[in-house]
Amino acid sequence: MKYVNLGKSDLKVSRICMGCMGFGNASSGQHAWTLDEDASREIIKYGLEKGINFYDTAIAYQGGTSEQFVGRALKDFAKRDDFVIATKFLPRSEEEIAAGVSGQKHIENSLNKSLENLGLDYVDLYVYHMWDYNTPIEDIMEGLGAVVKAGKVRYIGISNCYAWQLAKANFYAREKGLPEFVSIQGHYNLIAREEEREMVPFCREENIALTPYSALASGRLSKRPGETSARLEMDAFAKFKYDKTKDTDALIINRVMEIADKKGVSMTEVSLAWLLSKVTSPVVGATKKSHIDGAVAAVELTLTDEEIAYLEEPYVPHELAGVMAQNRR
Repeated sequence: MKYVNLGKSDLKVSRICMGCMGFGNASSGQHAWTLDEDASREIIKYGLEKGINFYDTAIAYQGGTSEQFVGRALKDFAKRDDFVIATKFLPRSEEEIAAGVSGQKHIENSLNKSLENLGLDYVDLYVYHMWDYNTPIEDIMEGLGAVVKAGKVRYIGISNCYAWQLAKANFYAREKGLPEFVSIQGHYNLIAREEEREMVPFCREENIALTPYSALASGRLSKRPGETSARLEMDAFAKFKYDKTKDTDALIINRVMEIADKKGVSMTEVSLAWLLSKVTSPVVGATKKSHIDGAVAAVELTLTDEEIAYLEEPYVPHELAGVMAQNRR
């Protein structure tokens, strides 16, 4: 495994971040394909053994049970200084808005609940899960500054936003002497490259780490024609993100398969090697040990410039999908 600094921070993270959305009680959230605690612990332990020290979860994942599973496993299998844990908070709920709960108070309450779930005194990276259009960004940044000052958060990150929103937030923080976002977790992979328009060059200029989710397009970039999985069959949200463009995406997926066969490696390795040439640490979900093996192997795989160009050439512009499409204003 290789390690890099997370943007401007002093957090040293593995080139692969383990995404923990696949862990949690299947009856406690929107996903029916998640692993129970025993199976989750096995995957987390194996990830640690393979050198992955960066773990990403969220209070929203399976009613908080993902945080609980991850926190207990990391506590049992690793020393606190040997892993980097990220979790995420949601926008204020309609009930909170009606009750007059401020953005700052919402962040404090959300973080305290996450720390309780994780069984930790602090998190290394606290991520603003998606832009809250009902709460001023000034309120959010002041709230994040307060939890950093209190020692409950080391650094802050953001997910599912536009480049102008990230710029607005960080420039406000810079003006007020508050912590800035050091990372962005956006939707970015070989068949979803819209982040390259503005977000990628902005982050390169500002030294903000790219830690994209859906690195394998919910498995689509790792499967040959006819292959499937429980998630491919059951994940309605992933279908919403990708089914509309499956015909054009198939051209790219076929090229991933072609290069994988030529090199004698897996499609996972090729897809992630391409992404690793662009970003700091992609968030890769794992529900089997083989998923970890493929992700770790990708760190050592280097694609030629010609292979990268061949993979990229069929791409056509995509409409925004997932959270970004839902939140567009």
